[in-house]
Amino acid sequence: MRPDTPAENVDHNAEAARLERTADRYPEDAEALLLQAAAHLELAGDRPAASSLYDRLLSSSQGLENPHLVRALKAANLWEYGHEAEARAIIEGVRVAAPRDPAPWVIVAEALESHDELEQAQETFTEGARVLLTDVPEPPYSTHPLLFGRHRVRRMLGLAHDDWDVLADTLHTSPVSLDELHDPKRVWSLGSENPAELEAEISRLRAELGTFREALSRPFPVAVLHWPASELTELVDAYPSLSAEYPSHEEHLATIEASLRELSASGTANLGIVTGTVPSYEAFAASEGMSPAEASLLPQYATTLAARGRAVEWPPQRGTACWCGSGRVYGECHGE
Repeated sequence: MRPDTPAENVDHNAEAARLERTADRYPEDAEALLLQAAAHLELAGDRPAASSLYDRLLSSSQGLENPHLVRALKAANLWEYGHEAEARAIIEGVRVAAPRDPAPWVIVAEALESHDELEQAQETFTEGARVLLTDVPEPPYSTHPLLFGRHRVRRMLGLAHDDWDVLADTLHTSPVSLDELHDPKRVWSLGSENPAELEAEISRLRAELGTFREALSRPFPVAVLHWPASELTELVDAYPSLSAEYPSHEEHLATIEASLRELSASGTANLGIVTGTVPSYEAFAASEGMSPAEASLLPQYATTLAARGRAVEWPPQRGTACWCGSGRVYGECHGE
């Protein structure tokens, strides 16, 4: 479903079923597809079925790219239909695991917030910020919701601004300040009979909507295609003409890092890396009616993977593993 498609125009159950069928055909994309299917089931009101999909992913024999995200989504969903104790246990597990991805932190903190657990939500947002943003000179875009959510909850608790709140204010680009958007008194203005108060609230809501639309309209990452060593060997063996693109795996990795640094230096934002597999690439080529040997197909494949949510942010956040799969920390590998 496109972000701008009205929810009332979508048959969420049918869309979930379609995504499940697609996941069966393309198991390499099952994680992203089944997460979308679960979201549709939640929108359809079938939360138990959505939980079943989360369980299916978590019990899969294939490793997940982001198991903490799946657990966070499952916890938020469980709490919505009465399984509070289980949801709290999962949330605590996510916090203890301290994932290096901001999305699980935001999801579990917002789940606590939506159930009026404001102090716990504030602590969770703060833990996430401490894990991801300590000694980070420039917060990646993906961490902005963590800072904004923390600011919102702290404002509702009446806490004084700290350094991270000031940072959130700095990152916020809407003409209406975060302090005003997160003002707890806003709820009262919605019931006001004073035209000036209502007009001010309409202006704030428009600003929030503009910020939301901006986030939705952000382009997919400028994605560079990465082939693990075994996949690249299989690819070049099957399609020798691609050896001109990939003389060696070491050169392939060096080219990726150099290209991304060059793009970053030129001012290109929202950079990412997608990892290809030969079966997935062949399926994509078939869907395009082209031969996998066509080098011109490679950038299209990378863009499609990014559109499916397969891109990982570059550069990796401080202290995380290098994108190349070596297992070493990025700063001690390609980030040297």
